[in-house]
Amino acid sequence: MKFNPAFLLLFLSLGLAKQAGAQNHADNVLWLQHEKQVEARTVLLHNENHLVPFVQLEQLSAASVNLGASHGALFNALLNKYCKVDSVQAEHLSDLTGYHHLDDDLKLYQTIIVQLSAAGTFNAQLFGFLQELEKTKKVVVVISGKQDHTAFFSSFHSPVLWCKDDTQESASALGQMLFGGIGLNGSPAIRLKYSVPEEAGVNQHYLDSIGIIMKEAIAAKATPGGVVMVLKDGKVIFQQAFGKQTYTGDREMRTSDIFDMASLTKTSATTLEVMRLVEEGKLSLDSAISKYIVRARDITDKKNIRVKEVMLHEAGFTPFIAFYKQLKPGDMSALRSAAYPTEVADNYFIRANYYKDIMWPEMLESKIITRGKFVYSDLSMYYMKEIVEKVTGIKMNDYLDQHFYSPLGMQTAGFLPRNRFAKDRIVPTTENDGWFRDMLVQGFTDDPGAAMAGGVAGHAGFFAASNDLAILYQMLLNKGSYGGQQYFKTGTVELFTSGQSKVSRRGLGFDRKDPDPAKGYPSYLASSKTFGHTGYTGTAVWVDPTKNLVYIFLSNRVYPDVKSDALLKMNIRSRIQDVIYRAIAKGN
Repeated sequence: MKFNPAFLLLFLSLGLAKQAGAQNHADNVLWLQHEKQVEARTVLLHNENHLVPFVQLEQLSAASVNLGASHGALFNALLNKYCKVDSVQAEHLSDLTGYHHLDDDLKLYQTIIVQLSAAGTFNAQLFGFLQELEKTKKVVVVISGKQDHTAFFSSFHSPVLWCKDDTQESASALGQMLFGGIGLNGSPAIRLKYSVPEEAGVNQHYLDSIGIIMKEAIAAKATPGGVVMVLKDGKVIFQQAFGKQTYTGDREMRTSDIFDMASLTKTSATTLEVMRLVEEGKLSLDSAISKYIVRARDITDKKNIRVKEVMLHEAGFTPFIAFYKQLKPGDMSALRSAAYPTEVADNYFIRANYYKDIMWPEMLESKIITRGKFVYSDLSMYYMKEIVEKVTGIKMNDYLDQHFYSPLGMQTAGFLPRNRFAKDRIVPTTENDGWFRDMLVQGFTDDPGAAMAGGVAGHAGFFAASNDLAILYQMLLNKGSYGGQQYFKTGTVELFTSGQSKVSRRGLGFDRKDPDPAKGYPSYLASSKTFGHTGYTGTAVWVDPTKNLVYIFLSNRVYPDVKSDALLKMNIRSRIQDVIYRAIAKGN
């Protein structure tokens, strides 16, 4: 019996609630056997310029053109797991004129991936088209099928990837080979591989309890739905969506949906920039914050606070300031204008400079009362955003996109998602808060302070889909390396993710495994080296280097009411994490 490719196609291209590995153990093992055969029957020609695998993704303006390949949809789905690759339709190619039209359609792309079937026609018109592309574009030709056309490409200068098989398995493998998810010619993989649990030594059956726990959570209205993703040994072995975006709507949750990460912003955004600046010597953990925030020099209880204290939540800042309680009728408007430019929800705007005039001064003037003790405070990352922007002279969201998200191939990660994506793709959060917006919040950060600050804050405002988090935290698990590039030195990652406090379990920005085993946080079975963070909206990412494991849990537990705490009381996130550890222990 052969692995059913329809499930893999749904999983990869549509992101629906059906996991590729949901076939039985025997099917998964058979799929792996076929894939190994594909790898052995694949060759890469004319790669002297080392174009394949693709490395600098931020420069990869790419299109894929199918000129007769049998499984183009699956191939393209794999490509888009790594980077945005547009599919360009090829029509009316019976003569050279058709190829000329196709050349026009590709004018705005710099990299062209051409899919061919070895059983197709290899003639002068095709070769002329490819030669013309080579003059101005980076070209990669991908061929599936047993017929040998290597002589046809003898004078070709661009890479040719040829697999002698023309199957679903070959389409899946070839798409991953182009981006280094599967190594070529004995070279190691450099990015995530999308596989089945058995390749990481885990029997699919042992992960079935994840679905049972998620159904329990949805039935108890702990959350309308969610996404669970598991990475082991650099391979995605589980990615499944559950439930719906809302309790009353029909929109099914998808693995490609974009979630409000809440406090995962602290580690997925702000801390990354702090790490980079510390590594470059532009920011010192031992310096006083007043070195970077001039206004703090005039405030007695803040001028000597060190950056390290802020990152450890030991600066003594007040945990939370309810800025929304200070809003006056003249501060809000239902219409956007120069006077009211900051949108905090649909048709709800805050007056210009509200953060600068009201919020930031109040944070500066707030009293320091618990310095030296661990008191978790959102103000810590408000301060760190001000510091990193002062050091770089660049808005934090722009810096992160330029230095991390785009180079890593993260397509959804960032702030202000409504500026970039359809509303339907973004999972809604609060609808009935009863104190601030009291309306559906979808695509605007759920955190009131971050929303009033313009949607970009150090502690909240970051959005992403599960695949982007997988890429980012795999990079951290790899000690800063991913996709053939080094984003951090090994020592930098180890410094920030290891225990750095004498009074708490915390790392620098990162949360860690609680040393008290009775608490079972974040999981009873997690090792002492586990690091990550949780988010108020019902999110979590945990990395365990001892198991080479990344666990991602995304939900919108605050929909429709922020008072809902069933997800916490039922311990859903931790229970799923325990299931993963037990599955690893049982193996195949």
